[in-house]
Amino acid sequence: MTARHSSTSRRKTATGVLLTALMLFPVYWMLNVSFTRDQDMRKSPPDWFPVHGTLEGYRAVLDQQLPYLGTSLVIALGTVGLTVALAAPAGYALAKLRPRGGSALGFVLLVAQMIPGIIMAMGFYTIYLRFGLLRSVPGLIIADSTIAVPFAVLIFTAFMSGIPSELLQAARTDGAGDLRTFWSIVLPMSRNAIVTVSLFAFLWSWSDFVFAGTLDGGGAHQPITLGIYHYIGNNNQQWNAIMATAVVASIPTALILVLAQRHVAAGVTAGAVKD
Repeated sequence: MTARHSSTSRRKTATGVLLTALMLFPVYWMLNVSFTRDQDMRKSPPDWFPVHGTLEGYRAVLDQQLPYLGTSLVIALGTVGLTVALAAPAGYALAKLRPRGGSALGFVLLVAQMIPGIIMAMGFYTIYLRFGLLRSVPGLIIADSTIAVPFAVLIFTAFMSGIPSELLQAARTDGAGDLRTFWSIVLPMSRNAIVTVSLFAFLWSWSDFVFAGTLDGGGAHQPITLGIYHYIGNNNQQWNAIMATAVVASIPTALILVLAQRHVAAGVTAGAVKD
């Protein structure tokens, strides 16, 4: 019985390793091509490892793509700040203050996440054209936040519902109002939810192409997604530079995800089990 269980476990492990390798192969090939010389790009069969590696692609990134990366960082951090500033109070109100129509608002938030991004982008284009926000960093921050805020409100609501009401009542007994209770007690206890919301807002804004292409095409400050898009069009033979740009653009999100995974797991599962 033990031998059979061990054999089954080994087969499951081998299957898991194989599937993981298949899913990560595009990442490996992106790294491989980023170090491959232009003259080795069309070899048949291709080199599985960059035997004659080069850093030309990464030098091109430093020379040409840093402004795009800087713009993406500003947009992503701005989106995170605006999303948390809007969603945290809304989640607290829905979880603990229970305003009239709160259930209907929760349903609206779910429906909002089902609207295709391109439809929202066209609506934003009309509004921004009237108010002069086209091809601007604040315009992209606002647009990206509309994707992140509904999800963030739901996460905050689920997490804050698990905060003991007795703790909040004790704060009110000591003279703290709703705002002071929210700032001094609820927010510090919602660290996992804040990290989770911040991570997803950062990822959405960092990888956004629809809003960027619709609202900021041709602007002076463009995010890295448009930088890669223009780079492919202008340098369609320099695949090492294109892949090096993709590698560099992936590093911030990968690092953030690795560092925040413990908080994300706690934030996403919050509210799933109640006493």
